[in-house]
Amino acid sequence: MSNIAKAFDHGKAFIAFITCGDPDLETTRETVIRMVEAGADLIELGIPFSDPTAEGPVIMDADKRALDGGVTTDDIFAFTKELRKTVKVPMVYMTYANVVYHYGAEEFCSKAQDAGIDGLILPDVPFEEKADFEEVCQKHGMDLVSMIAPTSENRIAEIAKEAKGFLYVVSSLGVTGTRSAITTDLRPMIELIRENTDIPCAIGFGISNPEQCRQMASLADGAIVGSAIVKIVAKNGKDSAEPVAAFVKEMKDAIRDL
Repeated sequence: MSNIAKAFDHGKAFIAFITCGDPDLETTRETVIRMVEAGADLIELGIPFSDPTAEGPVIMDADKRALDGGVTTDDIFAFTKELRKTVKVPMVYMTYANVVYHYGAEEFCSKAQDAGIDGLILPDVPFEEKADFEEVCQKHGMDLVSMIAPTSENRIAEIAKEAKGFLYVVSSLGVTGTRSAITTDLRPMIELIRENTDIPCAIGFGISNPEQCRQMASLADGAIVGSAIVKIVAKNGKDSAEPVAAFVKEMKDAIRDL
């Protein structure tokens, strides 16, 4: 069984994203530990990239702050390995194909495995081009997590059938970022996913408050929150761990009884 599945085996999963190195890795470490204590079931660690095409301004700015602070992918591998000694929930990296290409897919996945990472999300790699990455991920005991968007349409069933770890369901068109309302009707998409796979699915992009979190988790197997957390980090800097933990607890509490 995929290690990622553990995030979903005791009710609806709360998945928290954070950009590594914003404002520094020590703050990221403290914040991740506190998020897990507050109820996060899976952690997405963002490896900053200079041109993150799927991201809105909140995460783009976080990537820039981290890169300006000098954080490197090697730093993040070492940081994750150390973090893994404390954090027991599943962790995945989210980054872009260029970061992996630059490193060499084999070496990147080998180091990620050594660091205790369970999966990889590459939002700029289309379904048709995932084979190269998937093979090397599997070799190193990681799941390449697929994304399904409202625009996937006739490919939804195909993507679902081949999914590993969990399916990342994109709630709305466009880039990441908090939204005042999520208006896409995701029910037909979730039903089609369920017809084609037993892999859990979680909805992300735009979830920013407990009500939205509950609404999305009631449809799927979990909810993913990124920009809303990164905003708190942007506001609080090195003092982010406690306010982020309070936010995560609020979000997790909203889905506990579903």
